[in-house]
Amino acid sequence: MLKRKTAVQFGKYLTGGSVYFWSGYAIFALCYSVIGWGWLPAKIAADAIGWSLNYLVQRYWAFASDRLRLSEMQHLGRYLFIETIGFILDYAIIGALNALGITPYIGFFISAAFFTVWSFLWYKYWVFPEQS
Repeated sequence: MLKRKTAVQFGKYLTGGSVYFWSGYAIFALCYSVIGWGWLPAKIAADAIGWSLNYLVQRYWAFASDRLRLSEMQHLGRYLFIETIGFILDYAIIGALNALGITPYIGFFISAAFFTVWSFLWYKYWVFPEQS
């Protein structure tokens, strides 16, 4: 039963990640290719929107539980902390790939593959932990 619960939760988590990725990707494309911003400010705008939408999906759907042991502010604080670390790594990955001549559009996918596992583990066991 625990494996099934985790599998369902992971599916919901992927939905939230998809909302974050595709809304961010669309905002990035608009800012980078249509408006003409550099990759960094376009990525910051994309992340601000994607990050907010992702939190709502993860907190209130994927990891929603009446057994959560932290306050809303603790969840939000932990989410902001781990995502800040994630963003630094994400920007480093995309920036390094860009410096190697790989378009940021491809960099988004490479970075997302890494963060699919990274974020799920952090969310499940630290950001939104349930009581034992």
